[in-house]
This record gives sequence, C-alpha cells and structure tokens, in this order.
Amino acid sequence: MGLKIRLSRAGAKKRPYYHIVVADSRSPRDGRFIERLGSYNPMLPADHADRVRLQDERIQHWLGNGAIATDRVAKFLGKAGLAPMPVWNEQPIQSAPKKKAQERAKAAAAAAG
Repeated sequence: MGLKIRLSRAGAKKRPYYHIVVADSRSPRDGRFIERLGSYNPMLPADHADRVRLQDERIQHWLGNGAIATDRVAKFLGKAGLAPMPVWNEQPIQSAPKKKAQERAKAAAAAAG
C-alpha cells in the first residue's frame, strides 16, 4: 500500500479549499483517506497565517512511516521546514524553443549586436 500526503478538494464551486490528508495512493482524490493533517486555503493572501495549516508531529510520523508527499504538498512542507525543499523547474523542457528557433534567435542577436 503506497501512502501519499496530498490535497483533497473541498469548498464550493469557484471557492476552493483543500484538506491535506494522508491516503492510499489508489483511493480517489476526494475519497477515502486515513488521517487529516492540515488545510490549504488558496483564497487567502499568500502572507496570511491561516493559508497553510499543518500538524507538524503527525506529518513527521507519516513521513517516517514511508508516506510520500505530492509536489504541491512537498512545497508546503519545504517552506515549513518539515522536509527538504523540492527542486522546482520553472520552465518545462518541452516548451523550450526548438533547435531551428534557437539558431534564428542566435543569428538575430549576432546581427543586432
């Protein structure tokens, strides 16, 4: 059984609110979970104290038992100092300009400068 620490959606339409839960990786996103570990309210400003609430001791317990945090939750845990900050790629490789476009940009830069 693979355990994940992930977000579970709650709240009304266009008013998202997420619970941070530990669940079996096979269970649905908003379905069965083992324990609720905190909450995330994206409607609050980024610097608000209640935007992300975490139960530190329980998160450490589940991480010690082999639970793996999803990307978004790992970022929350990294900011809280509960886990190392994940490496976050700003731009995906697939959206980078292709070889011909890079050659044209290089040629245009050489002609301009």
